Amino acid sequence: MTTRSYDAVVLAGGAARRLGGTDKPALAVGGRMLLDRVLEACSSAADTVVVGPRRPTARPVRWAWEEPPGGGPLPALAAGLAALAGPGEEPRPDVVVVLAADLPFLTADTVAALVGSLAAVDDEGVMLTDASGRDQPLAAAYRAEPLRREIALLKAEQGTLAGLPLRLLTGELALRRMADPTGDASFDCDTWEDVAAARARSDAASEG
Repeated sequence: MTTRSYDAVVLAGGAARRLGGTDKPALAVGGRMLLDRVLEACSSAADTVVVGPRRPTARPVRWAWEEPPGGGPLPALAAGLAALAGPGEEPRPDVVVVLAADLPFLTADTVAALVGSLAAVDDEGVMLTDASGRDQPLAAAYRAEPLRREIALLKAEQGTLAGLPLRLLTGELALRRMADPTGDASFDCDTWEDVAAARARSDAASEG
């Protein structure tokens, strides 16, 4: 599948409280850390920024850190977008794929489907929904300009982005939902039970 040019922002910080503070993106599933699995899925990005502590990765990326540290997904996303828009650089693609770093079964085909779906419509973004219909704003493709605009407006209105829920951002954007095409791409590892299930599923797939 051919995709439009896009940038990628991968959010790889967070406290992982339900995992006891473990460095979740560095956990291994199927012999590869979660972060590398997500980076493989968005490997066709023109540029990739990972927001969070530096770690060895299977491919080169840019690194950024939100301000304040631990402020949540909105400051992290703002930091990632700022890192993409460095001074004096060539114009960036008009699409940004935003991904959590804990999606072990996200694939390049799913990322391509998100980008391709956005190319076919006038909406400001396309996000995955899981099997229950729940929105996955950290598995989505957004138009960069509206994303930057609404983040700036939120910061101006609220005084800070720290601690604000993502729904304040997504609620201001014209978004289209896309059902998870594989049924697994939106699976995220929030708990040790999720990690165990992902490892078991990965092991079963490799044995089959």
